[in-house]
Amino acid sequence: MERRAYLEQIRKQFAVHPVVALLGPRQCGKTTLARMFADQFSGPTTCFDLEDPGDLAALTAPLLALQELQGLVIIDEIQRLPDLFPVLRVLVDRPDNQLRLLVLGSASRDLIRQSSETLAGRIGHIELTPFLLDEVGTATGEALWLRGGFPKSFLAESEAASHLWRKDYVTTFLERDLPQLGINVPPATLRRFWMMLAHYHGQVVNFSELARSFGVADTTVRRYLDILAGTFMVRLLTPWHANVAKRQVKSPKLYFRDSGIFHTLMGISDRDALYRHPKLGASWEGFALEQIVRTHAAAQEETYYWATHGGAEVDLLLVQGSEPIGYEIKFTDRPRTSRSTHIAIESLQLRELRIVHPGEKSFPLAERIRAIGLRELVREQAC
Repeated sequence: MERRAYLEQIRKQFAVHPVVALLGPRQCGKTTLARMFADQFSGPTTCFDLEDPGDLAALTAPLLALQELQGLVIIDEIQRLPDLFPVLRVLVDRPDNQLRLLVLGSASRDLIRQSSETLAGRIGHIELTPFLLDEVGTATGEALWLRGGFPKSFLAESEAASHLWRKDYVTTFLERDLPQLGINVPPATLRRFWMMLAHYHGQVVNFSELARSFGVADTTVRRYLDILAGTFMVRLLTPWHANVAKRQVKSPKLYFRDSGIFHTLMGISDRDALYRHPKLGASWEGFALEQIVRTHAAAQEETYYWATHGGAEVDLLLVQGSEPIGYEIKFTDRPRTSRSTHIAIESLQLRELRIVHPGEKSFPLAERIRAIGLRELVREQAC
């Protein structure tokens, strides 16, 4: 699948910066996308994969290895060699520099801090996600929800093959990827922690409760969650605080970013199991929320939720302009307003509150409140 929008983003970033960082979870298609871009690049191309011992050895003296290269240089899994960033700065700061560096990483720029500090003003960042609804076509929406968007999971020949791939992915992530990022806990213990987190999907995180259950300090739980967010596995929605005379919830809300990975952790292997599962509504809420956030290209600092201790809430608050837009996400074929939606409209002075549902139709429910099907919402934003 040619992801043309991302290829265009890379071209636009290279028009401004000599270095472009393509960041996203493992196996989301970064290497494939980089190869597609290399095929279209009008010049020589050199690739380094830092998981290849030979390429890693070649970069033990990085300046010597890179200084004579021309054209496009692709460096995969850059988080394995963060000390490389100062060398990249030296290369691109040469007066006659024509080199273009495309670096691929499986961790966010907050985890790869050297890229933002050392290459400030020289590097552009692009977050590559697993497949989204507007890429695969809205007709395959249920398959995308069940399997998740990782290419090898979504494109697998059968549900059984997709489920097996995701089980192996979880094991590899726990046993290899997290220890490389500084979580030095036995894989079996990490699996138990991840299973616990799955039960918080769509809920407010209680750090103290998690810490007691896991037998560690609150600060340790927060560090683990920051790493899981930084490796694109979970999304922590920050609470929005409005100037209202109500007690507001102050802890973040947690969602697994890929619905397929969430289903694997919950033991959901096929459509029948999904529709019988008590987490059905929470699963669809997380899936829809991720589609909405990515369709709007919303940054972390633009996404919030709002809730009061009295029960009023907004599942997602997008703050991308002067007037925030609220989203309530409901797995129902009969979307309707509630006391909570009216409280949210008035308390937050929302321009519009959209109730997102899995159906096809969109229609007004009340003043400033509209029901909209997820597929229609995605199509609207794509136009």
